[in-house]
Amino acid sequence: MKALHGHTDSYYAATANDPQEYPHLEGEVEADVCIVGGGYTGLSSALHLAERGYRVVLLEAERIGWGASGRNGGHVGVGQRRGQGDLEAMLGFETAKQFWDLSIEAVQLVESLIVRHQIQCDLKRGIMHLAAKVSHDKYLKDEAKKLREKYGYRQVEYIDKEEAQKLVGSKRYLGAQMDLGSLHLHPLNFALGLSQAGASAGVRFFERSSVQGYSRVPPFRVKTARGQVKAEKLVIACNGYLENLEPRLTGRIMPINNFILATEPLSEDLASELIANDFAVQDTLFIINYWKLSGDNRLIFGGGENYTKRFPKDIRNFVRRYMLKVYPQLKNVGIDFGWGGTLAITMNRMPCMGQLNPGLYYSQGYSGHGVPTATFAGKLLADAIYSESEGYKVFSALPKIDFPGGTLLRWPGLVLGMLYHSLLDRIGY
Repeated sequence: MKALHGHTDSYYAATANDPQEYPHLEGEVEADVCIVGGGYTGLSSALHLAERGYRVVLLEAERIGWGASGRNGGHVGVGQRRGQGDLEAMLGFETAKQFWDLSIEAVQLVESLIVRHQIQCDLKRGIMHLAAKVSHDKYLKDEAKKLREKYGYRQVEYIDKEEAQKLVGSKRYLGAQMDLGSLHLHPLNFALGLSQAGASAGVRFFERSSVQGYSRVPPFRVKTARGQVKAEKLVIACNGYLENLEPRLTGRIMPINNFILATEPLSEDLASELIANDFAVQDTLFIINYWKLSGDNRLIFGGGENYTKRFPKDIRNFVRRYMLKVYPQLKNVGIDFGWGGTLAITMNRMPCMGQLNPGLYYSQGYSGHGVPTATFAGKLLADAIYSESEGYKVFSALPKIDFPGGTLLRWPGLVLGMLYHSLLDRIGY
């Protein structure tokens, strides 16, 4: 298998659908809306705006889906990154319920886009949440009951230790929450499918066109090395790859790196032993392990993270240590791919969305819940540009919290916090 040209060497890039390669931006072009960033947020926003008749230009510094949108675990889960109990405590039940309902809408949006545009991305149904500790097991059981009784969500159920261990072929876990309303997929092929749908709707894509700066009032002039876009509206959709492009947003997010491996293809018997129901799986540790079976029966396993600009030298063995804690029976299985990507977390682990100036929109900080949330965020930004929407109001009303110390001191504070939670992952109940 050969990785898609211009993408990191991952299983996803090696199994990508044939994408269209888009040109560099040359000279000046005009648009109603200019979008910066070719991940799920930008792609979804571009598609939904173009379908409403807007002239849209999207600028991507690398290749479409090059960032976290093309490298993640492919889980499309209902809910937010924060649990409903946390959201109720933060925001009250009514607002927490709004976020729950919007999360279901987000998953449904992903599925409807795949079906409507016939995107081939190994779409499968179901996510299983595994309890790593006794206290986590009680939480999953209570949460399943709450979701069914208080939120009317009937697609979730709790299963006990014996049944959970049979389904995942691991003795490590103590119970599980089964969610039939969630999905999982091949994330890069989903992103490429969105771009193909956008191009068909009239979006003009420019790759390898890194934005060097832009004016802050309309008409916006968005400059690259070889050209510029003039537009009445501007969408910043960079997430973990924002860097210093927009200083007003950098302090609200912390980029962190997560790592994934893909095994060699597994036999049907071994694949069934690992995940009997072919769900995507994730555990309840703070530094989460997550895994699923690919369309060709490889185990795609994510584990471990770091907080610098450097990736481990040997990502395959870095992640393999986490995999073998869950599946010691895989010690002799070959690892064909190992890769990493950068995502953005927020202080409250909820998305950060809104306007910086009239006509200048942004969304970021999906905190590891990006496939459904970023796709939905793109639609909400398109809704807000077209006409104010209730979903956009709910998300944009969330508090915007800067990391303490801004961009200079946020890193050591985060590392200390993560080390603390990593220690908790290893001890206690």
